[in-house]
Amino acid sequence: MTYGKRRRDRRMRWPCSVFSFTEQGIKNFRDSVDRSAAFEKACEQRGASVKGLYWCLGEHDIVGILEAPDDETATALLLELGSLGNVRSKTMRAFDRDEMVGILSKTS
Repeated sequence: MTYGKRRRDRRMRWPCSVFSFTEQGIKNFRDSVDRSAAFEKACEQRGASVKGLYWCLGEHDIVGILEAPDDETATALLLELGSLGNVRSKTMRAFDRDEMVGILSKTS
């Protein structure tokens, strides 16, 4: 791999994140829907979108699926969200069906 010369493909990236409220976030839980709308607006401004956002019971408080033009954009958005202090996130790179077919085609 040549550093700084990565091939860019045109497919959108699908990060899937689980979020947990921080102490600040749970104190202000009533604002979480408004905060999610602000995050959706920030995503749109960077060419990304929220494909799904679900408030949950259990270990995590929210599950979100983004669509972003690249991993760097998704990471920047999630870092900015975390810097507000209301949630902590764990993010996984998700693959759609076509991407998984491509991955499987590369196996022996």
